[in-house]
Amino acid sequence: MAYNIIVIAGSVRKAGFSLKIANALAKLAPSSLKLEVITPAGISFFNQDLEGAPPADWLAFRDKLQKADGVIFVTPEYNRSIPGALKNAIDVASRPYGKSSLNGKPVGIISNSPGPLGGVSAAKHLQTILPGISGPIMQQPETYLNAIGDAFDAEGNLVKESLKPVLQAYIDAFAVHVAKHHG
Repeated sequence: MAYNIIVIAGSVRKAGFSLKIANALAKLAPSSLKLEVITPAGISFFNQDLEGAPPADWLAFRDKLQKADGVIFVTPEYNRSIPGALKNAIDVASRPYGKSSLNGKPVGIISNSPGPLGGVSAAKHLQTILPGISGPIMQQPETYLNAIGDAFDAEGNLVKESLKPVLQAYIDAFAVHVAKHHG
């Protein structure tokens, strides 16, 4: 049996690094995990006034998360935080109050940047936002991918050899994390 994992690439860019990393993770996943990569594109803005009759895109997103056995966030860093579209998706997923679609789901976080810091501030913000609305966040290995500007070819294939063992170690550890919390 494979656990179904939703990987949310935090950027809405069509060829963003987060999407490429998420797709690379899907290729490296052990047979115990089945990864589905999505982005926050198309999720309308959260507005509490709409909670009585939520938009169809909210319901579809929440349903997808509720059916998942775990969630991995792969996020770039925008202005020392996560992209607004990702924060909006988390807000939509966390509602209605007390019924978060992420509740109880084992969670993983990978941040990335073409710069030297690897999006560490974005990852730390997710570690601040998610407790209380998600399940257990995998603590190790912490993965902040820096200097990823040359990690992929024009077709989005991972070509930076030094990155492959890092992603492999991460997805293998996440498989253990999910299995541990699904007993």
